[in-house]
Amino acid sequence: MQEQVRYTLKIRRCQNTACDWFRKPLRPEAEGGLALPYSEYGFDVLAFIGQERFAFHRTVPEIHTLLAQRQVDISQRQVTHLIARYEELLASKLMRPDHWQARLREQGRVILSLDGLQPDVGHEVLWLIREVLSGEVLLARPLMTSSEDDLVALLIEVKEALTERLPVVGVISDGQRAIRLAVQRVFPNVPHQLCQFHSLREAARPLLEVDRHAKVQLKKRLRGIKRIESALEVRPDPQARVLLNYALTVRSALTDDGRPPLVASGLRLQQRIRQIHDSLERLEDAPLKKGGVKRIKT
Repeated sequence: MQEQVRYTLKIRRCQNTACDWFRKPLRPEAEGGLALPYSEYGFDVLAFIGQERFAFHRTVPEIHTLLAQRQVDISQRQVTHLIARYEELLASKLMRPDHWQARLREQGRVILSLDGLQPDVGHEVLWLIREVLSGEVLLARPLMTSSEDDLVALLIEVKEALTERLPVVGVISDGQRAIRLAVQRVFPNVPHQLCQFHSLREAARPLLEVDRHAKVQLKKRLRGIKRIESALEVRPDPQARVLLNYALTVRSALTDDGRPPLVASGLRLQQRIRQIHDSLERLEDAPLKKGGVKRIKT
């Protein structure tokens, strides 16, 4: 997505009246590798939107902003439309039992993981059923509602795709009530365990609350970074550019929330601010002829 490209496709029609393809449009074979039918955006844009949505859980306005930064002319409505097309492609690719049954037969047992992804409140939830030991995604299906009956239908679909030689020996989820009831109905005698990540998050909740409070206090002490940036942007000297990079580094540290409970965002912020402070101290002590700068008083 470095630049916009326009392709002119030549649509030809057979002029032989005796041919079965008489006057039927014949489109270039390479067209299918550039974009989806009736789409103005290539597969690279579609893949970028899907990754930002489901890998990084970004909202539609955030994805729209990222595309605008890459000089892609697109509306928020079109971003929403392409997310739906991405979900359709994902579901059509994953729901082919033949491509994962052979691998599962080799391990002789199946452990299922059930989880739903919903980046925005009010939008469809993309439900994924994954086999834990192999990492294969067995089903991907967007649902507007996540009731017990909806989840039962998904589990039954996967259960029917598995042969009798592939027994389900366990299920892992985040423990939502609808999931627990659905698993009990479809796999009544199969152990159902809470996901280790969710277990760790619950165990670390008191510590995370303390860490969150510490981060709030750190942010209060770092107010005014925008005012410093504004003052540096109007200065043409090289020292201002160096300090502006430091200011941007501080801003980046403030917006990085980490991934609790695996990463404590407050501790990470404290460590990064300490590193920035130590770097500024070394820069201040350096001789001016070697690029040293004076500290800005705030």
